[in-house]
Amino acid sequence: MEFQELKLEIFIPESHLPALRSALQSVGAGRLGNYDSCLAYSRVTGSWRPLCGSQPYLGSEGEVSEEDEIKVEVNILAGDLEQTLNAIHEAHPYEEPLVNVIPILGRKKAQK
Repeated sequence: MEFQELKLEIFIPESHLPALRSALQSVGAGRLGNYDSCLAYSRVTGSWRPLCGSQPYLGSEGEVSEEDEIKVEVNILAGDLEQTLNAIHEAHPYEEPLVNVIPILGRKKAQK
């Protein structure tokens, strides 16, 4: 089965939300009918441990870190995935950004 739409979940420091929003807008992510820049975000707590050889944005090698983050959710067309991921990586401060890519099954257009 080939999916036409995807949902992305992006975890990022709140300080970088404006840059991410601009990056997503620049590649047409979050377009819904006659609207663009459609996304949702919520506050979450992220946890990670930088391993040997890492260069973490926050935290220290070998130590578990916890920080407040924002989880951004946005829908895109499947054909736009590569350019959207590139835009996210350009705006994201983390060495290894966490981006979940979730296929969306056949959304039907609203009846008028």
